[in-house]
Amino acid sequence: RARRAGPPDGGWGWMIVAGCFLVTICTRAVTRCISIFFVEFQAYFGQDYARTAWIHSIVDCATMLCAPLGSLISNHVSCQVGIMLGGLLASTGLILGSFASSLEHLYLSLGVLTGLGFALCYSPAIAMVGKYFNKRKALAYGIAMSGSGIGTFILAPVVQLLIEQFSWRGALLILGGFVLNLCVCGALMRPISLKEDCKAAPEFLEQDYVPETEKQDLKRISICSPSIKLWPHECLCYCSWKEYDFLLMPGFMVLAVSILFMAYGCSPLFVYLVPYALSVGVSHHQAAFLMSILGVIDIIGNITFGWLTDRRCLKKHRYFCYLFAVGMDGLCCLFLPVLQSFPLLVPFSFTFGYFDGAYVTLIPVMTADVVGTSLLSSALGVVYFLHAIPYLVSPPVAGWLVDTTGSYTASFLLCGFSMIFSSALLCFARLAKKIKRTHLWSLAGNTALKQHIWTNGAIAYSVTAELDQRDVTFLAVDTNSFSNR
Repeated sequence: RARRAGPPDGGWGWMIVAGCFLVTICTRAVTRCISIFFVEFQAYFGQDYARTAWIHSIVDCATMLCAPLGSLISNHVSCQVGIMLGGLLASTGLILGSFASSLEHLYLSLGVLTGLGFALCYSPAIAMVGKYFNKRKALAYGIAMSGSGIGTFILAPVVQLLIEQFSWRGALLILGGFVLNLCVCGALMRPISLKEDCKAAPEFLEQDYVPETEKQDLKRISICSPSIKLWPHECLCYCSWKEYDFLLMPGFMVLAVSILFMAYGCSPLFVYLVPYALSVGVSHHQAAFLMSILGVIDIIGNITFGWLTDRRCLKKHRYFCYLFAVGMDGLCCLFLPVLQSFPLLVPFSFTFGYFDGAYVTLIPVMTADVVGTSLLSSALGVVYFLHAIPYLVSPPVAGWLVDTTGSYTASFLLCGFSMIFSSALLCFARLAKKIKRTHLWSLAGNTALKQHIWTNGAIAYSVTAELDQRDVTFLAVDTNSFSNR
């Protein structure tokens, strides 16, 4: 297959966007709607908030924890195979969950198995969008990621209706059949080969232990070649490391730490919004409607923020758009404890939903800006992997705070401050980088036309203006000629 010089920014790429859109419906929207089962599980099994919250936590944690596995299968086998296999596993987990007789059974089926299936689908599908788009990348991601909001908007009242008509067991069984549509999504993911993905053989092939005849053959093999079984062991190990060498990038390290705090803050809201609404006197249908509002506004945030950040005036400021969206969601969480009626909770759902959709759209875009398109699949696997521990820990911690304090205030405040810290960390990192760059440029400008020369007696030293690289040039000159200057 011929290699393209760059992403096509259209064509079959729009089918990839449609496939990713369906993947986000079947994964993230279904995960969000598990919170609607929260009260049913708690009543049926007679457990407290903390133990019941582990179900949602394990689903989210398994999805993110196994995201690198999804990227690995996508890179070395096939994106199509990975998504289809994930669809089968996720559906099996939901169907087995409908026969659960204890919370532990739900932890394994609905939590681990379904979460593993979602992991094999989610990050590879998102990475494929980045392969097909460049100029309109944020818009493409906005449309693709809006599946989470649209799915939540549609599924939240439908799931509530299914629970009322068929009980929670019947609702889980129907969701298991619905999630099988992931296999259809996988069939749409046609691979694409870009020139930037196909690099020359690494420098270590020039070492003496590689025969000269093999060197010539290996130099013709690209890192993304499908004939992986023909590679020497050294080349395979090198390629595996090269897929993850972005982990040492300072920009990616800052983003990773920020992701940890952001993930901790956003997860409990989707678990406890419905129970909190019920605790302040909102009816079951109104509580489910709050999730629907959050979902549909999430769609608007996905698409409008994606379109806006593709405009020339904002394209260079995606970084600050992202941290602004995360910070606004944190502020929403801080105000949530004082909103104790349905008319007050509706504006909250609008605001939180919009900015949630905004920053979710920009996560893969920012990741691509940091590591490049060729490493996007592996980088997204790591980014979503970083969501795992916060997603696992934060809902039970929030539930423990509710059980201990008797209110949701401490839980929501902790979520809000966590997201604000995530935003502030990125802001300080960018400001520090800008100050350092300005300082280095000023030093370079002041010394560009000067050379500071000194002598220790026999040898004179000269320091060049390459201060940003800290290169020092040592020049040995005749002492007599130096003294004559």
